[in-house]
Amino acid sequence: MKLSVLDQSVISKNLHAANALQNTIYLAKRTEELGYTRFWVAEHHNSNGIAGTSPAVLISSIASQTNRIRVGSGGVLLPQYSPFKIAEDFKVLEALYPNRIDLGIGRSPGGSTPTRLALTDGMRKSLNEFPRQVTELQNYLANTPLGLEVRAYPSIETQPEIWMLGVSQRGARLAAEKGTAFTYGHFINPISGSIAMKHYRENFQPSGTLANPKANICVFVVCAPTQEEAEEMAMSQDLWLLAVEKGEDTFILSKEEAKRADLSEEDREIVRKNRKRAIIGTPEKVKEELVRLSENYQTDEFMIITNIYDFEEKLQSYTLLAQAVL
Repeated sequence: MKLSVLDQSVISKNLHAANALQNTIYLAKRTEELGYTRFWVAEHHNSNGIAGTSPAVLISSIASQTNRIRVGSGGVLLPQYSPFKIAEDFKVLEALYPNRIDLGIGRSPGGSTPTRLALTDGMRKSLNEFPRQVTELQNYLANTPLGLEVRAYPSIETQPEIWMLGVSQRGARLAAEKGTAFTYGHFINPISGSIAMKHYRENFQPSGTLANPKANICVFVVCAPTQEEAEEMAMSQDLWLLAVEKGEDTFILSKEEAKRADLSEEDREIVRKNRKRAIIGTPEKVKEELVRLSENYQTDEFMIITNIYDFEEKLQSYTLLAQAVL
């Protein structure tokens, strides 16, 4: 089994964005030492508790301070941008760090309508254009822009590896059609992911850069020496997810604050439902659950996301998991 990381550079309450970004870089260096395969950073906008708004900038900093681990985006919100410009950005990254860059792309609108319009400079771009944009991105990266007079530079011998991010069969279908690698977001939608993965594997069409299906699964994990400790640590993640869904402040609360939180029955039901998106427990339990998911999804690589308050406990979670699995 392979382990990788998705980090959103979340900000713990009473700390600053600079702390979160430096923690992301340190986590990348530590997980490289532990044997993790790749380290991806997310793209989020208009959320006060998430510092990860610019994957390409953060990728460059992380890749410059690591040596082996693949570094990428999880993922660039392609509908908001020009495929040409994204190709340029990631060609520069690939030129700087050959055979280490992953270009994860997603169809997400990136937030509320005002947020999206801010990203597109007021242009109302259709999400239905996403398949065309993927094709154009592939062509720009391969220097075959289908008759267009414009090419994306710099010219390089290798290409960043494209990963399609999805949470439904639609995303799996497009990844299969375009011949890209595929990441299923179990941490967003834990229902019917195995169906999406099956569709991807059975309908995959080889492309110029990928001959066979290649997939991984992203899941929330909180790992600790005891089940009780893991449950307590996960409370900050529970309330963070709740705040994200309710559009409230998204700073990560401490365990103590989480314990004191006054939750309605409706809030508690949301928390219980969201626990299906996560694996929480001892190294033995987490490994057992990952093995089960591996059999269900028919993949051997997991992207691990851990959004808890205490950074030292977050490091411990990734360390214990690596010791149990790798």
